[in-house]
Amino acid sequence: MKLYLRTKDFVVSNEEFDLLYDEHNDMLVTQPQPQNISAYYESESYISHTDANTSLFEKLYQKVKQYNLRKKLSLINRFNRGSQNLLDIGAGTGDFLKVAQTAGWKGAGVEPNEKAKAKALEKGMYLNQTLKDLKEEKYTCITLWHVLEHLPDLDKQITNIVNLLAENGTIFIAVPNFKSYDAKHYGSYWAGFDVPRHLWHFSKKAISNLFEAHKFQIVKTIPMPFDAFYVALLSEKYKTGRQNMIRAFFIGLWSNMRAWFTNEYSSHIYILKKAN
Repeated sequence: MKLYLRTKDFVVSNEEFDLLYDEHNDMLVTQPQPQNISAYYESESYISHTDANTSLFEKLYQKVKQYNLRKKLSLINRFNRGSQNLLDIGAGTGDFLKVAQTAGWKGAGVEPNEKAKAKALEKGMYLNQTLKDLKEEKYTCITLWHVLEHLPDLDKQITNIVNLLAENGTIFIAVPNFKSYDAKHYGSYWAGFDVPRHLWHFSKKAISNLFEAHKFQIVKTIPMPFDAFYVALLSEKYKTGRQNMIRAFFIGLWSNMRAWFTNEYSSHIYILKKAN
């Protein structure tokens, strides 16, 4: 694999990391991959583990998150009829699982971060530490909302995930897209790289190849246009030291407009089922 880009951890350590290009899968691989990855999540800036709602940026994030929770619920309802048994991997502070359970889904969640699990428990949501903690049960719906890029030993993790899926079940995966306009615009400052927490950086071809090896296929790809604005805000901060909200808005808008023609949005949701 050849060097694609060198970037750094802007959140915790300021350490530099290489992104190596896997040509066969059209994806990037973070190197080196830390042994003690949990240390890189220890920051109040990691908002998905804290439920922070103080600054203007945090308030905007929480508003958009609530909107996205409703959209995600609508999405899994559309693709799953009858039995409703959900597994949310990387459940964070438990918000999506709680919304789904309120709507009638039976469900379980997995979250390794202790602070996030504690926040979830305050909401009445018990989350398992690992997939190994789950009972021997099959799930009609498995969701990974911006989680797959965090998982070490990727092929083994995918094997574990597909083995938990019920016959005719559906997998929903949301990940950043390093081929988007905003990724190319910000380069090493692009917040979607988020090294070393993001170990892998996917394209459409990458997701297709990785799951095709497990006899799964993408049945639908859905853009996440809000991500372009959120990522641009963070990227502006990493690049200039300020969030530059107006500039970030126009970069996010232009990224989405370009994506109307290229179909390369800042993030995508991939919906996968077992191939016939």
